[in-house]
Amino acid sequence: MAAIIENAVPHSKRKTFARVKKHSLATDMTPMVDLGFLLITFFIITVELSKPNSTPLAMPKKGTDMPVAASNSLTVILDKDNSVYYYEGELAEAIAGKKFLATSFSPEKGIRQIIINKQKQLDLINPTGEKRDGLMLMIKATDETNYENVMKVFDEALINVVKKYALVKPETAELDYIRTLSHH
Repeated sequence: MAAIIENAVPHSKRKTFARVKKHSLATDMTPMVDLGFLLITFFIITVELSKPNSTPLAMPKKGTDMPVAASNSLTVILDKDNSVYYYEGELAEAIAGKKFLATSFSPEKGIRQIIINKQKQLDLINPTGEKRDGLMLMIKATDETNYENVMKVFDEALINVVKKYALVKPETAELDYIRTLSHH
């Protein structure tokens, strides 16, 4: 804040006219210093809070394949143009039963809902077993998909607390079937 300090100039006895009073201006810098500290504190806190997080990804060790029960498996295949396909269990059975289906990334009707439904199904099938923790989500990305879509599926796995998931190469039979679907 600014304050005006009056400096009175004494009158001399010889001079009969009054002198003009001179005012000096003093600025209080306390609020400005407070504002500086607030800004510094704000920027330090925002930098600390905005550190990027990474998703832990446990890659399988080299060796023999781990068997997964068909009833616990859900396979998601990502393809070009944001295409998402999925099936439960074995590929041949899914194709024969017309259960090799397409979906999207929509939160209401897309892959999130597919994962939620599969978890509910596992809760009903295995009331005393692993339940939803037994779900094995296999994420298969073709060479034509983009990184963003792979990360969207990983995000869905984290959102829905999927304990077991793996990034796997798509099989030739899966790719062939997807190509037949895209030609229809």
